[in-house]
Amino acid sequence: MSNVKKKSIGINPSVEARNVAELSARTSNNVYEAIAILSRRADQIALDVKEELQSKLEEFASATDNLEEVHENKEQIEISKFYERLPNPALISLNEFMNDNVYWRFAEPEKPVRREEE
Repeated sequence: MSNVKKKSIGINPSVEARNVAELSARTSNNVYEAIAILSRRADQIALDVKEELQSKLEEFASATDNLEEVHENKEQIEISKFYERLPNPALISLNEFMNDNVYWRFAEPEKPVRREEE
């Protein structure tokens, strides 16, 4: 089972109202920080889903297709339908965040480099 499939099991694909205080409590009561974390994680998940879908669809691609010879491939259609039914990456990231499955850290500020004068 793929990583995306595992993450999306049990997630309701429809959008629900969330308690903002509950979200911000996980990030020192900073709702903007929580949203930034969710957004970046959703971008990562979306990229994973896109790469996985592309790799599966490439298995069925043929180099001889042209505009006149386009034919229907049922396997491709079923794979595409499965990925269309997956929850939105933002919902998956929110679920991970609420279950404490997301790790984040902040980049350390760069220290100024002291140049020795010659």
